[in-house]
Amino acid sequence: MRSKERRSLLLGTLQAGEVDVADLAHRFGVSASTVRRDLQLLSQENAVQRTYGGAVLASRNPETTLGERQRVQGAQKRAIALAALASVRDGETLILDAGSTVMALGVLLKGRRLSIVTNNLALLPFLACEPGIEVTVLGGALRANSMGTVGPLAIDALRRITADRVFMSADGVVAGRGLCEASLDQVALKSLMMEQAREVVVLADATKLGRSEQLAWAPLPSRWRLVTDAPATDEQVIALAAAGAQVTVART
Repeated sequence: MRSKERRSLLLGTLQAGEVDVADLAHRFGVSASTVRRDLQLLSQENAVQRTYGGAVLASRNPETTLGERQRVQGAQKRAIALAALASVRDGETLILDAGSTVMALGVLLKGRRLSIVTNNLALLPFLACEPGIEVTVLGGALRANSMGTVGPLAIDALRRITADRVFMSADGVVAGRGLCEASLDQVALKSLMMEQAREVVVLADATKLGRSEQLAWAPLPSRWRLVTDAPATDEQVIALAAAGAQVTVART
C-alpha cells in the first residue's frame, strides 16, 4: 500500500475515535515506526493531533456556506475565473463542480455555445435561459452548504458522461495529497469528475493552498492545471508545481 493511500485510510480509521500506534500498525500491516511517520506528517498538515501512544482527528473548522464563501476573496475569485475562461472553447463539454470560485466562472459563460454538466445548483438560474448552453444536472442528495448534489445518483449519472475538461473547487489543495473537503460524498464525486474529463483544472485562491482542515481527500491526477491568484514564487505554488500542476497565475 502506498503511503498516500495508507494515510487516507488512517484518517478514516480515526473517525471512530482515538487509536494507538500498535493497533494502527497491526491493522495496516506496517511497522510502528511507519505509523509514527505517517502521524507526524498528518500532524504537520493539521489533520491529526498526536496523543500519548496514538492520535485523534484534529478539531475541524465549521464548513462555511456558499453565501459566506462568495463574500470572501471576491476580487481574487473573479480574476481566477477570468483566467480560467481563456481556456474555454465553444463546442466543448465542461463539468462544473460546486463552489464559489467555479460559480464565478459559470456566470461568465453566458452567451457561449457549450454543453455543461454540473452538480452546482446555484448556477442553474444563470445558465437555464442561455440558448447556446445545454445543461445536464447531476441529481442526488443536496448539500445545502454548497448548494451542490452528491451521492450515488449523481455518481451513476456522471459515469455515463465524458467531458473536455472539469473545473474543480476545494476547501484546500495540498501537494501530494489532493483536494481537501468536508465529506466523503464530496470527494467521491470529485474523484469521478476528474476521471471523466480529459483535463482537470482546479480553481483555488491563495487562502486554499496548503489548507488541510477538513477530513476527506480526493487525489489529483499526475498532470493537472491550477489557476490561482498566488504568485509563482509562493511556497505552496512551488510545491504544487513540483507535484504535477501546470500553474496559471491570475492577475488581480
